[in-house]
Amino acid sequence: MQIKVNVRGIVQGVGFRPFIYRIAVKNCLKGYVRNRGDAGVEIVIDGSAKSIRSFLRDLKEKKPPLAQIYQLETTKLQGTLKYEAFSIHRSSSITEDSGSVIPPDIAICDECLKELRKPEDPRHNYFFITCTDCGPRYTIIEKLPYDRENTTMQDFPMCSFCQSQYADPLDRRFHAQTVACPHCGPKAFLTTNTGEPVNHADPIREAGKLLQEGYILAIKGYGGFHVAASTTKDKPLIKLRRVKHRSQKPFAIMARDLKAVRSFAKLSRAEARLLLSYARPIVLLNKSEDYSLSSLVAPQLHNVGVMLPYTGLHYMLFDKTTEPAFVMTSANPPNQPIIKDNEEALRTLGETVDYFLFHNREIAHRCDDSVIRMHGENSVFIRRSRGYAPAPITLRKKAKRQVLSLGGELNTTVCILHEDKAFLSQHIGDVENVETRSFLENATSHLIHLTNSKIESVACDLHPKFITTKLAQQLAEKNRWHLVQVQHHHAHAAALMAEHNVDDIVCVCCDGYGYGADGEAWGGEILFCRQEEFSFKRLSRLEEQPLVGGDLATRFPIRIAAGALYGKTEVKEWLLENSKHLPHGRKEAETILNQLEKETGLFKTTSCGRILDATAAILGVCYERTYEGEPAMKLESIALQGKRVLKQKPKIKNDILDTTEILAEVFEKRNKHSAADLACSIHIYLAEGLAELAVAHASVNNVKTIGFSGGAACNQILTSAMRRKVEAAGMHFLVHKTIPPGDGGVSFGQAVAVGFSNLEP
Repeated sequence: MQIKVNVRGIVQGVGFRPFIYRIAVKNCLKGYVRNRGDAGVEIVIDGSAKSIRSFLRDLKEKKPPLAQIYQLETTKLQGTLKYEAFSIHRSSSITEDSGSVIPPDIAICDECLKELRKPEDPRHNYFFITCTDCGPRYTIIEKLPYDRENTTMQDFPMCSFCQSQYADPLDRRFHAQTVACPHCGPKAFLTTNTGEPVNHADPIREAGKLLQEGYILAIKGYGGFHVAASTTKDKPLIKLRRVKHRSQKPFAIMARDLKAVRSFAKLSRAEARLLLSYARPIVLLNKSEDYSLSSLVAPQLHNVGVMLPYTGLHYMLFDKTTEPAFVMTSANPPNQPIIKDNEEALRTLGETVDYFLFHNREIAHRCDDSVIRMHGENSVFIRRSRGYAPAPITLRKKAKRQVLSLGGELNTTVCILHEDKAFLSQHIGDVENVETRSFLENATSHLIHLTNSKIESVACDLHPKFITTKLAQQLAEKNRWHLVQVQHHHAHAAALMAEHNVDDIVCVCCDGYGYGADGEAWGGEILFCRQEEFSFKRLSRLEEQPLVGGDLATRFPIRIAAGALYGKTEVKEWLLENSKHLPHGRKEAETILNQLEKETGLFKTTSCGRILDATAAILGVCYERTYEGEPAMKLESIALQGKRVLKQKPKIKNDILDTTEILAEVFEKRNKHSAADLACSIHIYLAEGLAELAVAHASVNNVKTIGFSGGAACNQILTSAMRRKVEAAGMHFLVHKTIPPGDGGVSFGQAVAVGFSNLEP
């Protein structure tokens, strides 16, 4: 009996062919296995019906830990071909199926780490030690199928030792495409900031010692460069903030191990599991009472972003130091993608760092670190990237069409929806310049190729001036795809519905900005959506507040506070007193007051983020936004230390939640209560007010599910207060679990809004 099996899923780059070889030999079968150009695997087996049944059972039950099987297609063959044994054949360029994909980059496994530390092992101290269970995947592949010659490892021919392991069915590195050793693999080397070689027998550990001594280094990893520095010394951090023009934005750090993490941060079991997972994300951890790192790592925040080493190089950095952690932040110029090439790093970072730790393997595709936060036992993605992308999110039903979606403008990702799988790209970032647009285009093209997708529709934001909107229009025209624009908050709600497989929802969508269906600035909305209907209904919102000077107000929240409070309280004197926090001082403050009096240069917004920003300015927590979400993040940090002292019930009129009176009360009582208590109070007011509106509308529309999405859903206080109110009303409360609630999840929402609806081309 002879059958052919086509396997779709994550089955290339995970040791799948060696696994198939072993179970075929175990079951006394003959034939072959080979990779295909569509990221799938083709198997032909010849043997008894009983042996084939046992083989198929093993295939499903004993697959490698990183493999994911989406579909098995078996066909009985009628031919007379006879095979002498079972073998791994040369890969095929066949591209018949869609929906398979290669795995994300995987952190070093325990077996490789043991070998790295074992003096008698040939790969002792080899920074690029990998096997079939770990190492780079997504960041090294240039084209399919996943074979060495199609990756950036093609520049490193295997030596006889590596070749012998590669060809040995009993070896862990059997057909491991990244197999290498100190003799034949990539090399690490140290240079000055001008590129002059620093000759050292152990450049990696020397780099660690330089970091401990207070130098700043650029370190090349799997998906790009990190800028690294000590976490216990202020001097290098002061310099780093100055040269990167990054006065306040927190730095991610890499700790040597969990013991070191516990020396400066609180750590739950769930957080520890995340840190140790093969994805090795950055996890936002609450600082401990005896936090001992420099205050310059994460200024005025209650938490710090921590990850553990995920390559041999990272582990070796700590070997000759006593540092508990190093700053390890993405190396990129402002609003540009992470740097991935050596020459680019020298050109761009030479004035920022003191030394470079390079390696000579090319990075095919840049990929930033993922960032996750825990709300109790629930994980919340801030950024879904390395370790997760491009592995798909599995949905509970199939889409009606293949959709490509390009996201919004900030924290952009790309998504491809194919049947019941949504493939999200790595983090692309803010698409505001030529460099990021180029990255977006490359990531889009690569994802289409990896999934062998046959796109029918392309989705984008409703905003007519976004670069992503213009690119979608160009792609639609060029490829004759159906173009669909999706309102920003509709995308947030649709994402939540698809993630939890609900048909209808009343969704609270809160963030900083979304282009509204009326062309206005939205950001504090309650929508009613049905999954099969592409349209949505805007049920309620936050009160509109003026932005004095438009986008300038989003940078200087004192402007938002002045606009909201003008005419309601004595804000003039306060504004003039705090005019030192404006770029042009008192003169600018007087201009603001003049604009408010004459009602000129005012733009309206319903944004929840802007209310939190205004509160941060009123309480003296933050007067200038130097990075995305800064005022609201700092406000949450102090609010977590406070209690509710303002008992004002939500004031609702005509389905609009008043925000002026609560801001005025915070302003009037800013010297009577602590900033922490007032910050806590306004968080709870907003959460309970929005929840009250949502519950009322859900009852009217006979909906049992209320969701919370948008960037504000990353806020722990808002989420927990809203959950209490909704569940007390006997309704289900949903938040995101597998995609970011912020704009990193918008592409997913756009894709499912189009793919699951009855929308006609």
